[in-house]
Amino acid sequence: MDADRVGEAFAAVPRAWFLPRSQRGRAAYDGPIDIGHGQTSSQPRTVENMLRLLEVRPGDRVLDVGSGSGWTTALLAHLTGPEGEVLGLELEPELVEFGRGNLARGTWPRARIEAADPDVLGDPAGAPYDRILVSAGARELPATLVDQLGPSGRMVIPVNGEMLLVENDDGQPVVSRHGYYRFVPLR
Repeated sequence: MDADRVGEAFAAVPRAWFLPRSQRGRAAYDGPIDIGHGQTSSQPRTVENMLRLLEVRPGDRVLDVGSGSGWTTALLAHLTGPEGEVLGLELEPELVEFGRGNLARGTWPRARIEAADPDVLGDPAGAPYDRILVSAGARELPATLVDQLGPSGRMVIPVNGEMLLVENDDGQPVVSRHGYYRFVPLR
């Protein structure tokens, strides 16, 4: 992936837009920032690493699991461009509204944030997805999300503190490991 595309996305999507007003002065801090409801805006370096692994292409359909403040949803929307589509899913109702309001600050008409169904992981009805980003830590690799990957799809997900890249290779998941990170729990 062209490394400059991720850098351009970070420049075009200011983290401050996606933080509570009281935290906006800390937007440049390279660490997690509390956004309420037991959740954080992830460390920018971590988000950057995840996006580089994900290799989002213009026109991709992307699922953003655990969209929180909407920052990753907007970054993904910038990477997919106007021909792409991004669906952010969030369990916390207050964060769904917060994320939607934050997302409205930019021009990402094909990006949206919806309330996640607590009984369904991801969006099986909308699958397949070209890319899936999971911003919460799972205890084990969720087969239900792997099944939502399209042909040549890629998913980045932290599992037991380890960042995994899952690639769909002719219907078979190929998993590689990319360092250790801390995330809020997926469920």
